[in-house]
Amino acid sequence: MTPLLAQTSLDGQPCGPADQAGRFCRQIYELTSNEAVARASDLLVVRPVKITFIVLIAWASSRLLKRSIRRFTRGLGDVRADVASAVDRTAGTLLRTAPVTSTRANQRAETIGALIGSVGTFVVWSIAALMVFGEMGLELGPLLAGAGIVGIALGFGAQNLVRDFLSGIFMLLEDQFGVGDVISVGPATGTVEGVSLRTTRLRDVEGNVWHIPNGTIDHVANKSQQWSRALLDVQVSYGTETAKALSVIKQVATDLWAEEPWSEEILEEPDVWGVESLDADGVTIRLVVKTRPLSQWKVARELRVRIKRAFDAEGIEIPFPQRMVWHRGDAVGARERSG
Repeated sequence: MTPLLAQTSLDGQPCGPADQAGRFCRQIYELTSNEAVARASDLLVVRPVKITFIVLIAWASSRLLKRSIRRFTRGLGDVRADVASAVDRTAGTLLRTAPVTSTRANQRAETIGALIGSVGTFVVWSIAALMVFGEMGLELGPLLAGAGIVGIALGFGAQNLVRDFLSGIFMLLEDQFGVGDVISVGPATGTVEGVSLRTTRLRDVEGNVWHIPNGTIDHVANKSQQWSRALLDVQVSYGTETAKALSVIKQVATDLWAEEPWSEEILEEPDVWGVESLDADGVTIRLVVKTRPLSQWKVARELRVRIKRAFDAEGIEIPFPQRMVWHRGDAVGARERSG
């Protein structure tokens, strides 16, 4: 083979176009002067090596990305726990909710980290797959166009799923509620047992488990975030001296605040706001007590017991419905007798 013919073959058919011909293929062709061997070497040696290298790089990048995200989210959870503990200092006292706060912060950080890790892994392996397809000689343009059409079709067909997913992401990022919180979501009120990117699972007081898609949650009331409040409306009869009733209720609540173990549940001195309303049966007096999260109900129950006992001791009457009844039959009979 003449040098000119060999140069023409090298720039053309044996290893593809001149600007894309591989060095290994050209070297094999120069050694063997066999086009089939050169092409086979490129197909059986060079491409598998490149594909293996791409896969290894993608695997290492994915592992490194997951490790970095795990380390970042772990540090983020520790920072959030420290900030939450600092915010929870009330009246110079550190609330004893740091373990719960720390656990919740770590759970949120792990969930967000898993989400970021999944997205990052998907991106890395998608790029690697495209590079592998390119090495295999596939046209990427039609492939990307087809994938885009399929993505649009799935987006239209799974709008509710996408909405649930996005709502779950924002719920986690904004820390609207977490596992262990008591929340009210539409018709359901209960303790949160699980929060995922698609649904929220909570159990109500009757033991029923509610599975609520995140996309359907328009508003949520969190009854146990940072601190709670026990609110009692106590009624006394109109014949009771209001100042005396206020004093007794205040004394009962203050005594409970100073008593162990209730002093750990009540965060601030109880406050009697005063007369809330004048009802048909009596006068309503409002008492509010700031408590630890999820402690408002047991504090309120204990206060009701003690207020009832104190009212009995002080002779303060708790009103009950009173009605005046007219017997029309007697009036009609009297008119008939007189007529």
